[in-house]
Amino acid sequence: METRRDVFQAIADPTRRAILLLIAAQAMTPNAIAEEFHTSRQAVSKHIQILTECELVKQEKKGREIYYHINATKMDEIDKWIEQFRKTLETQFNQLDKVLSIMKKQKK
Repeated sequence: METRRDVFQAIADPTRRAILLLIAAQAMTPNAIAEEFHTSRQAVSKHIQILTECELVKQEKKGREIYYHINATKMDEIDKWIEQFRKTLETQFNQLDKVLSIMKKQKK
C-alpha cells in the first residue's frame, strides 16, 4: 500500500523549503542541489524523495541526468489553502478598523 505524504508536513522542514526555493529559479540535478547544503547527498536525496512523493517536485530526465523542478499546480493548491486565512484575517482587520474609527469619533 502506497502511503501519501502530507504537503504541509513536507514544507514544515526548513531544508525542504530551501530546496523548493532553489529549484523554483531553475531545474536542478540532485548533485547540484546537494552542493548547496552542508549535508550528505543521501540526506538531500531523502528530502527530494519526500517532496516528490507529495508532488511538490517533478522529475525530468534529460540524457543521463535527472532534473527536479517545482510542480506549480501543487504549489497553487497550497496558496489557495493559505488564501482562506488571508481573507479571514483581512475581514477581521477591516472590522477592527471600523470599530476603532467609530470609537475615535465617539471620543471627540
